[in-house]
Amino acid sequence: MAATSTRPGTLLIGVTGHRAIRDPDRVTAAISAVLDRLLADGSVPIVITSLAEGADRLVAELVLARGGGEEVILPMPVEDYERDFPTPESRRQFANLLARASSTSVAGPTDCPRELAYELAGEAMVERSHVVIALWDGFPASGRGGTAATIQYALEHDVKVEIVSVERAVPR
Repeated sequence: MAATSTRPGTLLIGVTGHRAIRDPDRVTAAISAVLDRLLADGSVPIVITSLAEGADRLVAELVLARGGGEEVILPMPVEDYERDFPTPESRRQFANLLARASSTSVAGPTDCPRELAYELAGEAMVERSHVVIALWDGFPASGRGGTAATIQYALEHDVKVEIVSVERAVPR
C-alpha cells in the first residue's frame, strides 16, 4: 500500500530510527549511499519525517542538501512535542527544519497517550512513503511506535525498507 506521489519523478522517503547514534560520520556516508542508489533515476526526494532528534533530522538534512523537500508528520502538537528535545540547541534545530517543511500535520488526536501518538505518526509516515530509510540497531521493539515496530508496519504494508545499521550512543 505504498503512497503515490502527485508529481512524476518524486520519491517520497520516510525515515525512522534511533535518536542517539554512534559514529554519525559512518552513518551519514551510509545514508548518502542509499540516497545515491534511490535517486539514481533523477527522482526528486521528499522526506517524510517527524523531525525527532537523530535519524529523522540526519536524513532530513541530507535530503534537503540534495535539493529535496520535506513533509512533517508530528506525533502531537508542536508545543507538546518540543518537550522531547532537552536542549535549546535541539529545539532550535527542530524549529529551523520545521520552517522548511512544505506541509506539517499532526498524526493523531491531541489527547492520546504519548506512546500511541508516536505509533500513529510512524504509521502515517509509512502510509505516505514509497520507501522508508530505517536507522536501526537490529533489536526488537521494546514498545509501541519505535523503530522496529515502524519497520514491521512498513513491511506489512508492502512499503520497501532500506536499513542502515547503527549502534545506539545510549544503551538500551
